[in-house]
Amino acid sequence: MDQLLSLLSENARLTVGQIAAMLNLTEKEVAEEIDRYEKEGIIRGYKTIVNWEKVDKNKASALIELRVSPKRDRGFDEIAGRIMQFEEVESVYLMSGGYDLAVRVHGKSMQDIAMFVMRRLAPLDSVLSTATHFILTRYKDDNVILNAGEVQDERRSVFSD
Repeated sequence: MDQLLSLLSENARLTVGQIAAMLNLTEKEVAEEIDRYEKEGIIRGYKTIVNWEKVDKNKASALIELRVSPKRDRGFDEIAGRIMQFEEVESVYLMSGGYDLAVRVHGKSMQDIAMFVMRRLAPLDSVLSTATHFILTRYKDDNVILNAGEVQDERRSVFSD
């Protein structure tokens, strides 16, 4: 049923009937499999990908790298659990390399994000250091191209013809 998961991850708006026709299954088989995936926690939700830059030019997002000190017997899970409770936090990832966690956040402005890091994230007991990278333009997100076929901003061009 990996094909079923692939179809849903590409377009969660497909109907059970459409999926059944694509996979040469009955609607009942597809519905039962989707139900099983939801109950087992394989399917965790359904999401719309929004190009927020078209909705709100002032919305800001950032990727924040964190170096943390994991708690004995709890590893990184405890601090990750605390961080993901903040409403500004979209994603939390355990990483390899120079930093331990990567956190994607959103705010009304870059200033909002800076204040979030300064007042709420950096003061957490386990946080040793942070590095904030503001996201200036999202070209592709969750495997969806956001600005296909649109006029390019010539100021971003590095090479001239």
